[in-house]
Amino acid sequence: MVKTMKLNNFSRIATVLLAAIVMIGAACSGQKMGDSANTPATGGSSQLTGSGSTFVKPIMDKWTSEFGKANPTVKIDYQGTGSGAGIKAIQNQTSDFGASDAAMSNDELAAAKGGEIVHIPVVLGAVVLTYNLPEVKEPLKLTPELIADIYLGKIKKWDDEKIKKENPGVALPAADITPVFRADGSGTSDVFTDFLSKTVPEWKEKVGRTKNPQLPQGVGIGGKGNEGVMGQVKNTPNTIGYVELTFAKANNLPTALIRNAAGNFIEPTSDTVSNAAAGMTDEMPEDLRYEITNADGADAYPIAGIVYVLAYKDQKDGTKGKSLVDFLWWATHDGEKFLKELHYAPLPAGLVQKVEGKIKSLTNAGKPLRQ
Repeated sequence: MVKTMKLNNFSRIATVLLAAIVMIGAACSGQKMGDSANTPATGGSSQLTGSGSTFVKPIMDKWTSEFGKANPTVKIDYQGTGSGAGIKAIQNQTSDFGASDAAMSNDELAAAKGGEIVHIPVVLGAVVLTYNLPEVKEPLKLTPELIADIYLGKIKKWDDEKIKKENPGVALPAADITPVFRADGSGTSDVFTDFLSKTVPEWKEKVGRTKNPQLPQGVGIGGKGNEGVMGQVKNTPNTIGYVELTFAKANNLPTALIRNAAGNFIEPTSDTVSNAAAGMTDEMPEDLRYEITNADGADAYPIAGIVYVLAYKDQKDGTKGKSLVDFLWWATHDGEKFLKELHYAPLPAGLVQKVEGKIKSLTNAGKPLRQ
């Protein structure tokens, strides 16, 4: 009898201790008692996956590394699969966020399986024409018409009179030109073809603005991703290709000066890309889907683009959603200091304010993830 009473007392004490431990653990986790599992938990660990734009991959790698140092419980894995693949991944909910150099179309948005998608600009960049001509020691000057004629197969030789006219005194080789294009669905192609469609009527008619340009049969060779195009140009003499500026700089290959809307030949730099965006802040639509190609301004680089992170407005997983919101806020504020070393351009101040509003619009079960 005494023994049984002692056991019962021991059981009661153990139950009280266990309940206390559970309550302390819940308090330490930052989750209030009674909250649903979808409520963001400060200090909780999460792993985010993103995919899409190869244009943005160098800075995305830098951002995820630096953000991870300050937030060791958040792991972010970003794969440069191409903007088209990134759009499909977010549509099909196979990644937590996508990235694209081209805004999604209305049809693409309608096909999204997880509800409304928000476009969040994170960075600006230059699409450049890089080439493999070791004997040419100064930057080539290219007009929109010259670029279009090369990619349409109308200009076939480097020493064509049309190229020589814009580059007097340059020792151009009597060699066949091999244009290199993106073989995958690409936001870089979208920026490139948007520029040519705005400036060359024949290009607009025959190719148009597209993530998947269809060149005349037998013209050029394809490469997958910015890396693939860059590899073709670097390893094949007399080639020319369009890539993001960082890839040309990393491979020590030249970039052409491009004639802009003001008639000036402009070098692609962080500053000239910022110039392209600065004058277009007033033209931004509410959903932030717009282009900065062929912008006005004497010093505006004309083949410039915006990279968007694509995310569902209502985040189903609160912990992941909070981590994504925190990462995007950090990237568009503290992360800006890493842009110029990788040859990207920061968002203009007017656009940053609108981006803040888009980030704050992300919710979990209708509750804002950032106040």
